[in-house]
Amino acid sequence: MQETKQDIREIVRERYAQAAQGTGCCGTTGCCGASNVEEIANAIGYSDEELAAVPDGANLGLGCGNPLEYAGVKAGEVVLDLGSGAGFDAFLAAKKVGQSGRVIGVDMTDEMLARATDNAQAFELNNVEFRKGLIEALPVEDNSVDLVISNCVINLSTDKPKVFSEVFRVLKPGGRMLVSDLVLTRPLSPELKNSVEAYVGCVSGASLRHEYLGMAVEAGFNEIQIVHEQRYDVGLEEIGAELRNEALEAVTSIKLRAVKSKECCGPECDCHKN
Repeated sequence: MQETKQDIREIVRERYAQAAQGTGCCGTTGCCGASNVEEIANAIGYSDEELAAVPDGANLGLGCGNPLEYAGVKAGEVVLDLGSGAGFDAFLAAKKVGQSGRVIGVDMTDEMLARATDNAQAFELNNVEFRKGLIEALPVEDNSVDLVISNCVINLSTDKPKVFSEVFRVLKPGGRMLVSDLVLTRPLSPELKNSVEAYVGCVSGASLRHEYLGMAVEAGFNEIQIVHEQRYDVGLEEIGAELRNEALEAVTSIKLRAVKSKECCGPECDCHKN
């Protein structure tokens, strides 16, 4: 893949804009066929009750897990959703935090933001807002969030250490991160690594599992653990059978939990290692 980081970001933005408008595929079976988004959601950890609790059109079938399943969301908390898309996880979180809490969704794609805002208005959810921004430069204040969630988004970033650093920055001391994402169990072949379709489909941009965990360590987090892991077999029909088979063998879906210590002053300190 010869594209620059900016090129890759624009490709991702374009494909997810198409997904928001229902005019194209972005690498997974979910955005190509709206008929199977509920089946995909069930397979990655969402209950029928959760699916029924969100506005129509919020679930685009683009996730790889349910980050709220192990998040322990409490009433009154401030939750931040990275790459919030059409608002699926943000709306579920809004139900959990209640009117005393607040949910912020951040996305870089105008079309996704418009769809999420329309969904929120139609569902009369006034404790959730959506902001335009990059997950590498979050439009959120320091030490202001109790919980950061994300669903199959960090792997799309070309600067993942910066994402983890930004998550650490915005979390309150004692705050936590719970993200669903795809990681690699082994390196990819050059052909798959250089596939744009596989990148947009959340495969070729994924990091090796130990490198992904290491980024959380370097950002300053402690209590880092994979709370759930499972085989990921949602699709990638466009890249061909051979590359798809390799992807299915190399990729796994994880739910990662990490905590920003109440005492820690930042990633430059040694306190997160104690």
